[in-house]
Amino acid sequence: MNATTDPRLRSFIDVPADHDFPIQNLPYGVFRPPGGPPRVGVRIGDFVLDLSVLEREGTFADATGDGPWFAQPALNAFMSRGPAVWHTVRVRVSTLLRHDNPTLRDDTPLRDRCLRPIGEVEMCLPARIGDYTDFYSSRHHAFNVGSMFRDPADALPPNYLWLPIGYHGRASSVVLSGTPIHRPCGQTRAASAAVPKFGPCRALDFELEMGFFAGGPPTRVGERVPIERAAEHIFGLVLVNDWSARDIQQWEYMPLGPFLAKNFATTISPWVVPLEALEPFRCAGPVQAPEPLAYLRPPPAPEGGRGWSYDIRLEVALQTPELGEPHVICRSNYRHLYWSMIQQVAHHTVSGCNLRPGDLMASGTISGPTPESCGSMLELAWQGTRPLTLPSGQQRRFIEDGDTVLMRGWCEGDGYRVGFGECTGRVLSALQPDVDMTKR
Repeated sequence: MNATTDPRLRSFIDVPADHDFPIQNLPYGVFRPPGGPPRVGVRIGDFVLDLSVLEREGTFADATGDGPWFAQPALNAFMSRGPAVWHTVRVRVSTLLRHDNPTLRDDTPLRDRCLRPIGEVEMCLPARIGDYTDFYSSRHHAFNVGSMFRDPADALPPNYLWLPIGYHGRASSVVLSGTPIHRPCGQTRAASAAVPKFGPCRALDFELEMGFFAGGPPTRVGERVPIERAAEHIFGLVLVNDWSARDIQQWEYMPLGPFLAKNFATTISPWVVPLEALEPFRCAGPVQAPEPLAYLRPPPAPEGGRGWSYDIRLEVALQTPELGEPHVICRSNYRHLYWSMIQQVAHHTVSGCNLRPGDLMASGTISGPTPESCGSMLELAWQGTRPLTLPSGQQRRFIEDGDTVLMRGWCEGDGYRVGFGECTGRVLSALQPDVDMTKR
């Protein structure tokens, strides 16, 4: 534990114990104030601390060097600075927000320019996402999917326990929490049909995931990131909903994997929680057997060998037009992931693939060992054969038009929590094509 994660810390801004954004968190985001351009801020309670104002005041000059780093419409520039600068800025912000520090607390003009109520600003995507990789790192999820479509006795692909499987996603359709999602259209084919059909997806799904943004100086093509240094390239984490069109996916995925079934939208939460804020919640992940190859073997974990995973509680709620309140349908935990973030980075770059600040890497669906911890409707309703019954009496096999999916994540500390806020998206009906797409 370092000074910024001490549970005894208090801010001069009142933050309830069950709030996602206490002084121990201090996540980064990009916001637009009324009448102004986007810039970088830090969330504290129900306020945003405008780092561009503090930057102009010289608060970070000796730590960050020539900028500007925070008067920017994205976090990429700051992400590129690396762990030493990230830590120094975090310590400086934490110190300014302490309850016993009068520097910002008692300077009313500066405080009024720096602190903005969250309800008065517009949140933006936190980074320019150059590349997006989605992994498949939950063994429970992979086993469930393999059991459905293959054989429970041979559910996992033969490579699964040897490497973190992933695919290259579509960065341009990553959208911010709260953005409505149109139901996608594409080709599907019933098992008994000889010819596929075109039309709206009939098996729209969510996938409960978390993602991390790459940081540090960009690596060169051909340069590998050894697992011992992988954490230096992890800036922070967000919630991810990897929307999936299951019926489109089933027809198209052979032989090259996801395409239209995944490229129409991926939703992320707006606040990027620094890896440093999660240190107190480090824990061991699942036992890996067989032992990974040498380049994937993690080094000894810091602080007493607590492992390279994190105890992050996750839940998914569904709100339908008929439900007054969102209904929780899934409770899971980040610690269920079989492959860790540092293993993902090491494997991603072992071929010589370069990393750039702002690249997004998602975990894959995070499912646990119990039915209620399944991180997708595909599993919760078992491919539609066991529909969920909601408090309204409605049943759901997959996500329907008008439904809203809400994801939340948080870590429980001693008298405080470190949370990620919400990752939400409402499903709208499919956009109708201009021509008859069914003609051959």
